[in-house]
Amino acid sequence: MSVLDAPVSAAAPVAPTTGLTPVFVRLKLALLRNGLRQSTGRKAAFIASLVVSLLLAAGQVLGLVLLRGNEHAGTVVVLLTGVVALGWAVLPLFFPSGDDTLDPTRLVMLPLRPEPLIRALLVSSMIGIGPLFTLCLVVGSAIALAHGAAGVVFGVLAVPLTMLLCVALSRAVATANVRLLNSRKGRDLAVLSGLVIAVGIQFVNFGAQRLGQAGGLSALDPAASVVRWLPGASAVASVDAASDGAYGVAVAQLLITVGALVALMWMWQRSLVKLMTAPDGSTLAAAEPTREKASGRGGLSALLPEGRTATVMQRSLRYVARDPKTKAAWVTALAVGAIVPLLNALQGTGSVYFACFAAGMLGMQMYNQFGQDTSAFWMVALTISSPRDAYVELRARALVLLLLTLPFTLLVCGVTAAMIGDWRSLPGALGLSFALLGSMLATGAVASALFPYSIPQEGAFKNVVPGQGGLAWISIFGGMLAAALLSAPVIVPVIWMHVTDHHDALWLMVPGGLVYGALIGWAGLRIAAGRTANRLPEILAAVSKG
Repeated sequence: MSVLDAPVSAAAPVAPTTGLTPVFVRLKLALLRNGLRQSTGRKAAFIASLVVSLLLAAGQVLGLVLLRGNEHAGTVVVLLTGVVALGWAVLPLFFPSGDDTLDPTRLVMLPLRPEPLIRALLVSSMIGIGPLFTLCLVVGSAIALAHGAAGVVFGVLAVPLTMLLCVALSRAVATANVRLLNSRKGRDLAVLSGLVIAVGIQFVNFGAQRLGQAGGLSALDPAASVVRWLPGASAVASVDAASDGAYGVAVAQLLITVGALVALMWMWQRSLVKLMTAPDGSTLAAAEPTREKASGRGGLSALLPEGRTATVMQRSLRYVARDPKTKAAWVTALAVGAIVPLLNALQGTGSVYFACFAAGMLGMQMYNQFGQDTSAFWMVALTISSPRDAYVELRARALVLLLLTLPFTLLVCGVTAAMIGDWRSLPGALGLSFALLGSMLATGAVASALFPYSIPQEGAFKNVVPGQGGLAWISIFGGMLAAALLSAPVIVPVIWMHVTDHHDALWLMVPGGLVYGALIGWAGLRIAAGRTANRLPEILAAVSKG
């Protein structure tokens, strides 16, 4: 029986809950205060974040107030509030370490009842930079839409309801996924947050360009007509409806937010009780007798070549699947490599040759190959006794990159050509992609041997340890410049064929680029193998600093 469900008895007194909310508020303030005392850097980061957030909040409030009376004010405010509510729901999944109080399992040993605990957590969650920023935005939204006495009344009701809904949504999502967030998959989500930001920026840029082409904010009216009935924005939308005299619609939209808040509180309570009473699945799994898997090669490993090549390829594929930093790098390269050519093609301003960006992004994964091994590189170094061993090691790592990159490059080139309708340029784009990929394999292998650097294991946004930033810049940007120069024997003929209108001869670039890329990649691996075999101690020292 759980501490949440145990009957009250003289032997098991329950802590008084009448003053639980003030206790949690003081606890949240103490956590903030003590966190700032840990280091000067953390205090500076907090102050900088606070100043930037306040400046942004003041700018948004001023902008919303100036929007008052504009015919598109309701559209902008409703969509903005909906995006903010979505952010409150999603951010706990990507930044679980941003607030220590998001993990309710820290309170599992305390004799607390669910209802007072939820109220206390809800009120204490209103303290912080995020809630302050959201409050300013919601207040500015209400000011922008409120006209007349009815609008003011609904605005007074909408502001606290929207704030409570955002915080309850964040808490409910975090509680329902707290075990996921504390696992390796949760740490992977935190590392991938940078990808979400990068992809989001691309879509925002695309949306802004589409708005300019479609005639301004009026293009957002259909989306706003749907979002205004969703819980995250319906309370603010009720202010707009009440100001226009549609009192029935305003009441209905306000009730949607109230109903969603009640449902979220109920779901939050159920998740909290289940979390703090049910045994952890990982503990149960650990208690069960383990079954040894049958030895032997199966699945994908059965298709790999025998010997050292298969071992290295399997290890590299496991890095891609399990190591958070390696996985984030691959997913980011795949996403950005597809977004740039496809979004430009969707806007009608792109070219098939933009698909070469995918090969470039994925080719960058060849750089700093030994950095992902960290201090465990010593085990790899023990198995390398000659340039031949180093060549086989680097070749296997390059084969993993080709295994994932070649199908993706073909897909992006084909889809881009189909979207633009320029099939004549597709062979040239494929040839350039093959040549660029081979050149980046060559320069990446050499850079891995000459300019290795350590990848820190802690910190989602740190990919280079302090003091090695120069090595990383030289390795990546110097290698990319060298790869572009090495691809010149294919770039020049492609340009010449376009200038002289010999489009029918572009198909020669497919086998030509493939053969050239294979040769330059092989030559680069051969050169890098000798450097790697001679610099094993230096490489180990460089990659062991994280």
